[in-house]
Amino acid sequence: MNLPARLSLVLAGTATLLAATGCASHAYYAPPPPPAYAQRPPLIELADRNGFQTGSADGARDAYNGRPFSPQHTRAFHDTPGYDPNLGPFEPYRHAFRDAYLRGYDAGFRREQQPPPYPPR
Repeated sequence: MNLPARLSLVLAGTATLLAATGCASHAYYAPPPPPAYAQRPPLIELADRNGFQTGSADGARDAYNGRPFSPQHTRAFHDTPGYDPNLGPFEPYRHAFRDAYLRGYDAGFRREQQPPPYPPR
């Protein structure tokens, strides 16, 4: 092989080696972690707990007493009890309470109407 051919072969090999090394030297960056679980504010937690418990009790009582399904006509639905002004404004509490109350009322009403899972003795 003559000198120019050898030189071009060495230069091509060196260029390939540098290109391959350059591509492999990039650092691997892992994807970012998922966002942290956003906790609900204490005001909403309180409203959800109070609303569901109150609604469940009211729904079960109405079903037991043979009353029609009417959660919007109860005193608790309108008064939204249990509000703590130290935790935040009233409107978000009322909204969360009423949503939870409706879910609880439905669960309590339907649970009370179901026959027992075993025959009574």
